[in-house]
Amino acid sequence: MTYYYKLGNIPHKRHTQFRQANGSLYHEELISIHGFAGVQSLLYHLHPPTQIEKILLEETVEIPFAETGALLHRHLRTATVETGGDAIASRVPLMANTDVCIFVARPTAAMQYWYRFAHGDEVIFIHAGSGILESQYGLLRYQVGDYLVIPTGVLWRIIPDAGIEQRMLVIEAQGHIEPPARYLNRYGQFLEHSPYCERDIRPPDELITHDEVGEFEVRVKARDRITSYLYRHHPLDVVGWDGHLWPFAFNIEDFEPITGRLHQPPPVHQTFEAPGFVVCSFVPRLFDYHPQAIPAPYNHSNVDSDEVIYYVEGNFMSRKGIEQASITIHPSGIPHGPHPGTYEGSIGKERTNELAVMVDTFRPLKLTKYALGLEDKNYAYSWLSHPHTAEHIQG
Repeated sequence: MTYYYKLGNIPHKRHTQFRQANGSLYHEELISIHGFAGVQSLLYHLHPPTQIEKILLEETVEIPFAETGALLHRHLRTATVETGGDAIASRVPLMANTDVCIFVARPTAAMQYWYRFAHGDEVIFIHAGSGILESQYGLLRYQVGDYLVIPTGVLWRIIPDAGIEQRMLVIEAQGHIEPPARYLNRYGQFLEHSPYCERDIRPPDELITHDEVGEFEVRVKARDRITSYLYRHHPLDVVGWDGHLWPFAFNIEDFEPITGRLHQPPPVHQTFEAPGFVVCSFVPRLFDYHPQAIPAPYNHSNVDSDEVIYYVEGNFMSRKGIEQASITIHPSGIPHGPHPGTYEGSIGKERTNELAVMVDTFRPLKLTKYALGLEDKNYAYSWLSHPHTAEHIQG
């Protein structure tokens, strides 16, 4: 993250002797990105984090991509995705490219192991539900509207609150997810014009040091497979840590919208950036206040990006036929814009209560067979005054 934080007990100087009550050394671990040139944290363990008792191949990972045929706009109704399993097992991959994979998940069970994605960071948007994100950095409670940002070095598991429905949008990056550079000064501090700041970011706030002996499983996803590592000592045996790299929560309702006299383009909604894509937050906001303003977005051609919008709640001024947990995909190569009647109909309206998450990718996305199974096949013709039905779509 962009600021320093510490939790638990740490020595006065890094890389120095730090001893346990029995005289033995605590075991220091550096977790960093970009080699040794990026942000980092130092963790202090009761036992070496390298002592693995057994290594097993859990499963290979193959995304079932579909032959999608003609290039067209698509609408996925993900509200009907089945519930079941934990926060990893319940993931349904919908689309991916070499930079990102986007899933939805509706877990019903706590993870009985810890997990790490080895090639990049993850963002889990909590559409519904509450619970605990547990990691070697401590406990972080999550709630509706939270983005959980998990750096690649973190061992984590999600423990949902019992009896609470869970619904999640998952963004798995091949690289690191960070605040947009234009929001930060050269010291890494959020600037005054940024739509959120350090006060809005919630780090883990309770560190529980475990010293149990038994069989503890950590699953690591890397190189198109998930490998299971079994430890004799509990992997969450950290007594203290400090640094700039840690998992955090940021709630979408703490994103402060940027508005103007005329319609503002999507970059004003940007929340995170990563190699090959950005994440944006559409939140309740006042509309444009020029006396001749048209609040609805203008038609635009996606020249360099595929636009994916996950609809959370509210009334979406430029879209018809959208429901909670809908996903629209507007690919590069063809224009899109407001649905018929919404452009003119937006004039004179003062505000919107929409809530949505957008992912814009700079390489084309491939859809999975799961995605096509959720598709509203009439969506591509929904801009017509008298829309066709699905049989008119060729390919």
